[in-house]
Amino acid sequence: MAVVEAINKHRDVWVASALAVVALLLFYFSIKATQQHFDYTSRIASALLQGDLGLRQPAPSWLNEMVPANGRYYSVFPLGAVLSMVPVAVLQKTKLIHDFPGRALAALIAALSVWFLFRLSVIGTQSLPKRILLSLVLIFGTWTWCNLGFGGAWQIALGLALLGQIAALYFVLVEFRPLLAGAFFALALGNRTELALCLPIFIYFLIRRVAPDAKDWKALVQQSREKSRVFICFLIVPAALGLFTALYNYPRFHSIFDFGYAHIPNVLQEPWYQHGLFSLRAIPWNVHKMLFEGFRDAPNFPFLSFYPFGCSIFLVSPFLFLIFREGGPHKVTPWIAIGLLTLALWAHGNPGGWQFSYRYAMVLLPWMFLLLLGNGPAKLSVIEVSLFVVSVTINAVATYQFLWTNQIHL
Repeated sequence: MAVVEAINKHRDVWVASALAVVALLLFYFSIKATQQHFDYTSRIASALLQGDLGLRQPAPSWLNEMVPANGRYYSVFPLGAVLSMVPVAVLQKTKLIHDFPGRALAALIAALSVWFLFRLSVIGTQSLPKRILLSLVLIFGTWTWCNLGFGGAWQIALGLALLGQIAALYFVLVEFRPLLAGAFFALALGNRTELALCLPIFIYFLIRRVAPDAKDWKALVQQSREKSRVFICFLIVPAALGLFTALYNYPRFHSIFDFGYAHIPNVLQEPWYQHGLFSLRAIPWNVHKMLFEGFRDAPNFPFLSFYPFGCSIFLVSPFLFLIFREGGPHKVTPWIAIGLLTLALWAHGNPGGWQFSYRYAMVLLPWMFLLLLGNGPAKLSVIEVSLFVVSVTINAVATYQFLWTNQIHL
């Protein structure tokens, strides 16, 4: 039995690695990183290497989200997003690269996401074809392909949040390594602060791993206390990131909770922020952009194009309709995560600006993946293959139109 398990594990690693290489090449050569000059995070990472929290000289005109204060120019990206780009800043300092490598970073994020998705898929199905399809559909059959392909700091941060969540789930649900899980959760949280809402769910998963045989709540608490080291390992990196983020925010904006977005020149004068950066009044507009905005028809092949500021995630990825099927090893917790994150996203005044579909919803995809695992037939079905083909086709057209042509206009 042990030999069989070892063989299966090695097979999984090889298949995952092959899929990752395919995804890396396909993603890299199919995108054109038209926004990689928006390199906010790598510029601040370079400043950190010099002991500064911001730029000493005015940023280029296209980086209009820099905040001037105290003789410096600060980024509104959270510290985690900046720290994620320190390796890039080091490569730039050593002259190994010059420009922000948005295209390469996007392709690497896509490849690593596919690797972890395939490895995570083992908890839902043993069908190899189905695992491969599920691992690829979240990257190439959703708005991730086009939006991550823009290659700017905003999109790279979303991609890292996606990757961080997937890897954290893998190291909790499959290969139990709490320290690594916590580190990847910190990567996700550092790039998208709203993911703090998912912390209780990860704690719940940890409890279920350390106390799988508990018969009641009392036994569950007792066994969890006995293995408190697990929770310390998971929380140590996110807690350290939270502390350093507070130390990063305070000298810049005189508040540990102020990331600086409201200090962007004239940002609060924009019409969508007239009720603040977050407001319940923003929900109807976000709901429309995320769920109900349709396509535009076009006179020439492929006879459709897309609105540049939003489109229904289910129209651009029909495969995601399958999340509503019954069954699967995880039913309640993913929906709780989706509900909490969606409410936070909908309350934001701006649905995402120039984008394909609803880019913020990338952070929902790992939880949708958990719903898809095992909630249908054990083996790949005709409906799943058909929806996969349609979803990939729609997103391939969008990637081409947004990144390689001038067909998408205001």
